[in-house]
Amino acid sequence: MMPTPARPVLKWAGGKSRSLPQILVELPAEIETYYEPFVGGAAVFFALASAGRFKRAVLSDRNADLVGVYEAIRDDVGAVIRALKGFKHNSDEYYRVRAMDPEKLKPAKRAARTIFLNKTGYNGLYRVNSKGQFNVPFGRYKRPNFCDKENLEAAARALASADLRIADFAAVCAKAKPGDAVYFDPPYDPVSKTSNFTAYHHEDFGTEEHQRLAEMASKLARRGVSIVLSNSATSFTKSLYRDLSVSEISVSRPINSKASGRGAVQELLVTSRPRP
Repeated sequence: MMPTPARPVLKWAGGKSRSLPQILVELPAEIETYYEPFVGGAAVFFALASAGRFKRAVLSDRNADLVGVYEAIRDDVGAVIRALKGFKHNSDEYYRVRAMDPEKLKPAKRAARTIFLNKTGYNGLYRVNSKGQFNVPFGRYKRPNFCDKENLEAAARALASADLRIADFAAVCAKAKPGDAVYFDPPYDPVSKTSNFTAYHHEDFGTEEHQRLAEMASKLARRGVSIVLSNSATSFTKSLYRDLSVSEISVSRPINSKASGRGAVQELLVTSRPRP
């Protein structure tokens, strides 16, 4: 029997499960080193890993809790599963776990805390305040599957040889070369003044960061590295990627702090591959 393909272990705003077909077709069938500097829910990585499309993978994010989840799953998935089985789904338990100081927890328990809060918190949000403290309220789920043993073990197999880092995107893929591929999924440029939700890290990803990312993407493309990048379809982002191939795709967004923000939206898909 074939091993179960891994799926994302976390709900993540901006997750790519719904746009995977459009993204995967733009990436090479065979990749030497796959880089994903804004790993998020890792839907693209897990899909590529299941298909055996890369030899090596370097995954990173500025969110230490997120990277810590993947490290703990990779290094001792059994301990993560045991810790998750110790949690109960109710409001009192949720706020007890939320109040834990993650800095005082061992890696597996810290990862389990993040997964539990993510799966049982309001609308699957991951949001922190200016001090980096998780502040999402209890969700309204009847039976959330916060301990999916089969998928956690599949994720551990996919992550077994992955190089995981907490680092800036430019440093992570600076040595990428022809034969390699990079998928960039940064915090999106807000489509309006009220839609700027970048609370996954206590540092903003603003205009200068988007410009620096566009410069990096163009530099790598000129070097012969395969590039795919997602972002919101704004006039600003369209102007940033004029020297690369840009198309718009329609993507449904089920996670948003406001119900009015859920539904189909237009996104940019930027690639370095010439279009026919």
